[in-house]
Amino acid sequence: MSAITLLEIAVLFGDGGTRLRVPIQELFALIAPEKGFQIVPIDVEIAAEVAALGDTLRDRSDRTIVATARTHHLRLLTSDQRIIASKLVPVIE
Repeated sequence: MSAITLLEIAVLFGDGGTRLRVPIQELFALIAPEKGFQIVPIDVEIAAEVAALGDTLRDRSDRTIVATARTHHLRLLTSDQRIIASKLVPVIE
């Protein structure tokens, strides 16, 4: 999981924009490394991929998430229709 995804989750919870009824700390505990999740930091290679993507996706966070998946040759689990439609990365819907 891209490190920026953690910020996206925090913003959703902070704005009340989520329908989940679980406290954010509980959710973060569920996606902890000891539960099998790997948080991928944003590095130079990912930043370069973000730049290469240009403005194909308007949202910077979405570009970073896609760039992370592309750089690490991962399929992306998403329901984001803009990312799916972009066909920039293989997705699991």
